[in-house]
Amino acid sequence: MARRSKGGGGGGVAEVVWRKGAVRLVLVSAIAWALLVLLALAFHLWSSCNSYSSSLAFLCRKDSKFLNASKPLHRCPIPVADDPHSVAITKRTPNTIVKKLSYITVDKQDKDPLPLFGGRQSWKQREDSFKLNATMKVHCGFMENSGADMDDVDVKYIQKCKFVVASGIFDGYDIPHQPSNISLRSQKLFCFLMVVDEVSLDFIEQNTTVKFDKTGGKWVGIWRLITLHHLPFDEPRRNGKVPKILTHRLFPQAWYSIWIDGKMELIVDPLLILERFLWRGKYTFAVAVHKHHRSIYEEGDAIKRRKRYARPLVDLQMKMYYHEGMEPWNPKKKMPSDVPEGAVLIREHTTMTDLFSCLWFNEVNLFTPRDQLSFGYVVYRLGDALKFFMFPNCEYNSLFILHRHTREHSSKVEWAKSIDEIVKKGLKESKGGLGLWTPYPADLSSVELPSVKRTSPAG
Repeated sequence: MARRSKGGGGGGVAEVVWRKGAVRLVLVSAIAWALLVLLALAFHLWSSCNSYSSSLAFLCRKDSKFLNASKPLHRCPIPVADDPHSVAITKRTPNTIVKKLSYITVDKQDKDPLPLFGGRQSWKQREDSFKLNATMKVHCGFMENSGADMDDVDVKYIQKCKFVVASGIFDGYDIPHQPSNISLRSQKLFCFLMVVDEVSLDFIEQNTTVKFDKTGGKWVGIWRLITLHHLPFDEPRRNGKVPKILTHRLFPQAWYSIWIDGKMELIVDPLLILERFLWRGKYTFAVAVHKHHRSIYEEGDAIKRRKRYARPLVDLQMKMYYHEGMEPWNPKKKMPSDVPEGAVLIREHTTMTDLFSCLWFNEVNLFTPRDQLSFGYVVYRLGDALKFFMFPNCEYNSLFILHRHTREHSSKVEWAKSIDEIVKKGLKESKGGLGLWTPYPADLSSVELPSVKRTSPAG
């Protein structure tokens, strides 16, 4: 066998080594370029996350429902008008049943130098407030020297506000989210009013830019911050009901108002909202049907399961309502549901709408702060006096983008399992819910709540 030449094989080995090195160099270069591209995309996405104007922002906002694939929001198109600039503002609805409404601001039986914000409504006064007359005077919060005071500069500013988009943040649970798709006409027509307490104002100033105008007014983007001093309740959830339900008392010049909860980002022009939900059907109050529940007793059961308020106190409120004739919802009722999605309220401020809001707030003040329980009860007591529009839940979900709270709200009373536990641990509220601790003018011991069948595993 002939031997290979020592010199003849060296060039082949070098060529193989060179080829392998070239392949590795190409692979390393490709990987490096891919990493650079990924880094560039990551930076672009991060930039989008910090900009509401970016078309990609929704992709990375974990607090947005767009990303919540496990619980997709049921949305549907809202049949709104094509152009806010072409919407005709209708004439105000005349006051027919209740023509004059005034408010009790001093309780003769209240000797406390610091009166309760909601007053000391007796059971008789509560009952009489549901009897409709042409002239009525009812409790409606804002008792004399009871708190919820605004700065003078804000009191002056809101005098011009006839069309209002209102929201609220209490105890630092949110930061203002800027509305989108707002026409120039609506920007000029509407006051965007964000009601905050002092704790939330400090939190907002630390986490976003607050600008001051020449009068001393505070602004975050389109939102005018309205600070409430001397909060009326010791429970943040109750304080939030003041601007939400008593919008007409806080902003008495308002003809129309749209309330959205503080964790929401409005994405539909407010003029289109008024046209779709009020003017088109000649309604004065619009609210969405609850996604899961129709009966207040089903809602009460969900509140207890999710520990949203003390179980025995929820049961007590439900027993009062059942004793007073509030039947579980059924398809024969005129309303499509007794339970609303209370995070969006659309109102024309007629005397009847304002009366409803007062009576609703009085129930929230007397009993639990869970306003979805008392809404249907007040509707039941007023009968057909107020023309509601309860619109589909899928349209409600198309009005906004939902963000997470900055932190979870929790109150010790929400976890209480018995009246004794509430008393012994000092969990009883001192300024709200006093109707739950005032002797009721009937024996409720024999009242059995209707059985509840869960209509949705998510509810």
